[in-house]
Amino acid sequence: MIRKSGIEIERYAMPSTAIRTLFYVPAKHELWVTFVSGRRYVYTEVPPDVFDAFKTASSRGAFFNHEIRDRYAFREVTRRRPSQTVR
Repeated sequence: MIRKSGIEIERYAMPSTAIRTLFYVPAKHELWVTFVSGRRYVYTEVPPDVFDAFKTASSRGAFFNHEIRDRYAFREVTRRRPSQTVR
């Protein structure tokens, strides 16, 4: 458990071919997913029991596709590198 700006955050490295890391902010019910591509998304209103099942799933990619994707609102929060200028 990490505490950042007074908010507890759970972080998990993922042994997955699709997902690099998971962060969960219980107080906000936010699930942050970083894919191996480097793209990061935050999913909102994700219940703690869904996160608990996600972090222990035998296939995190399959769990994501069936239980997270297209079920929760999300936004991309990937930070752009300075060399990745959008024109």
